[in-house]
Amino acid sequence: MPSPFPDEVLEHVLVFLQSHKDRNSVSLVCKAWFKAEKWSRHRVFVGNCYAVSPQMVINRFSKLNSLHIKGRPRFADFGLVPHHWGAYISPWVTALAQSCPWFEELRLKRMTVSDDSLLMIAQSFPNFKSLILTSCDGLSTDGLAYITSSCRHLERLDLEENEIEPRGGEWLSCFPDNHTSLVSLNFATVDSAIDFDALEALVERSKNLRSLKVHREVNLEQLNRLLARAPNLVELGSGSYTQLLKWGQYSELSSALGRCKQLRSLSGFWEVEPVYLPSLFAVCANLTSLNLSYVLLHTTELVKLIPYCQNLERLLVQDYVGDKGLQAVAVSCRNLQELRVYPSTAEGFVTEEGLIAISEGCPNLMKILYFCKSMTNAAVITFANKLPNCTHFRLCILTPGQPDCVTNEPMDKGFGAVVQNCKKLTRLAVSGQLTDRAFEYFGMYGKKLETISIAFAGDSDRGLEYVLKGCPNLRKLEIRDCPFGDDALLSGVHRYEQMKSMWMSACKVSRNGAVWLAKSKPSLNVEIIKENTDDDPANVLNVEKLYLYRTLVGRRSDAPDFVEIAQ
Repeated sequence: MPSPFPDEVLEHVLVFLQSHKDRNSVSLVCKAWFKAEKWSRHRVFVGNCYAVSPQMVINRFSKLNSLHIKGRPRFADFGLVPHHWGAYISPWVTALAQSCPWFEELRLKRMTVSDDSLLMIAQSFPNFKSLILTSCDGLSTDGLAYITSSCRHLERLDLEENEIEPRGGEWLSCFPDNHTSLVSLNFATVDSAIDFDALEALVERSKNLRSLKVHREVNLEQLNRLLARAPNLVELGSGSYTQLLKWGQYSELSSALGRCKQLRSLSGFWEVEPVYLPSLFAVCANLTSLNLSYVLLHTTELVKLIPYCQNLERLLVQDYVGDKGLQAVAVSCRNLQELRVYPSTAEGFVTEEGLIAISEGCPNLMKILYFCKSMTNAAVITFANKLPNCTHFRLCILTPGQPDCVTNEPMDKGFGAVVQNCKKLTRLAVSGQLTDRAFEYFGMYGKKLETISIAFAGDSDRGLEYVLKGCPNLRKLEIRDCPFGDDALLSGVHRYEQMKSMWMSACKVSRNGAVWLAKSKPSLNVEIIKENTDDDPANVLNVEKLYLYRTLVGRRSDAPDFVEIAQ
């Protein structure tokens, strides 16, 4: 059916659709909309770098100028994916350099990025504006120097949790003296010395700078100097808060922060000294995001700080703040939409009491990540009843397989209440003692679930079968240390082509099961990741790690020796 609108009009309308999902849906309406979407789309997201080839993406979107790619499975963040597994950016950069000289932005997550690739970016794209690297490896500060010295229009350089080999701090001083376009600079986790004078000069001439995150080598006196030159910051990540300041310097820092009237996001503070907390009070009232995930903040310190942060929508803390700290959050932060509580030790400092307090005090909460030392079904049920609009529920009880700490029953009822009452839930991570009954709840009520992470749970293959036969919108499954074998794996044969990927480790899947799945579904890559590279694949009966994902290009050619792609 032809479109009632001219192509030019339709393309103009589609420009206003920013969501990748919406754009994908639009392209399926009819041929005319497919064509219009092709010509009007400039930003593309690739959720798995091996699911499609670079040339296929370029051919499909000939006006591409921004690309966001994800590489290694998420469990790489936990050390479960060996180094040198793959996810190399070089083929993508080479293809873009040949076909898209107007290219402007590259966002990479869990990819291997070489200095040579960064050099090619610097030399091939004269209008390059944005490089965002998260959890990447393979590069050094020399590669960063290629970007900073040659990308004359660079607006954003964001380096978060990457493995970057330090070869000196010159990369930051390589910005040309006339570079004034910088809007965002983040090197909070780059372990490399820097030329502070060069940083200060860069900040001073970057009049449009809105986001600045510096690493721990930038002390408070230097931070004060930077703030004086960037009063229009919206986002700030500070350096170290450990050295002693004279009263005059402390007063200057407090005043400099107070002049940042537009500041909405604050992070950093590697080791906060209590004496410096009052210096933050002047900006707390306007904050919507506060990231203290690197801070070992005591309960008493958080209790003093958080009443000044009544407009917070996002808060990241370590569990060292304790249940009383979370109770203070519940009293002060009624607008909170996202909470992450990370573990400071293997034992944990927060319990079900903190979760109950948050449930009752933060009615707008939609996303929670909660590491705790104990939990009850009653607390999780309270959460589900109080917060039915929750979309992300990730609970990690630090002791694997731990039951309800009061009744000693499995945590089935609690997690069942979450999927039953939270109708908008799209992401679920479970822990504690769970039987197959919990998985039956997931399959029965998890109609919008897209990502499920499971560890140390389940009784038998039936648990995973419930999930794969239910959960119609499931896109990603992450499973470790569960009693699921071949029957469970093969029960999802009809689903895997509609999913993005599935990871299984320390389960009971056999090599024969993996090979059978690969033969029955050629559109899937079924990777067997071996612990011992000397093992003959034919003699490996049990699969320690299995990673399967849909692909349009078949087997990848860069698999290392410890990866067998079943066929």
